[in-house]
Amino acid sequence: QVQLVESGGGLVQPGGSLRLSCAASGIIFGVYRMGWYRQAPGKERELVARITGDGANTYYRDSVKGRFTISRDNAKNTVYLQMNDLKPEDTAVYYCNTANGATYYWGQGTQVTVSS
Repeated sequence: QVQLVESGGGLVQPGGSLRLSCAASGIIFGVYRMGWYRQAPGKERELVARITGDGANTYYRDSVKGRFTISRDNAKNTVYLQMNDLKPEDTAVYYCNTANGATYYWGQGTQVTVSS
């Protein structure tokens, strides 16, 4: 059974930093592309960043480029999202994601709130 467990969210002031972690189990972790999504109140869930199984290739949505960094440690079955220079518009529930063919797997989400 695939499980994704996020941690690291919280309340931070604008300009601050947070690092999210997602621990995976039930998959051969190094094979799977991993992603971070977010969903703000009243908005659709959107892809924030994605990383290939070997960590060689990454993707970022334009609004987080230069501020967020996705990385992974395949020995620990964990993917990270380092978020710097956070803005109020980054406030959302952040979800870890992976897929096996047509089946998508999600974590429970972790709340990130950016406010002064």
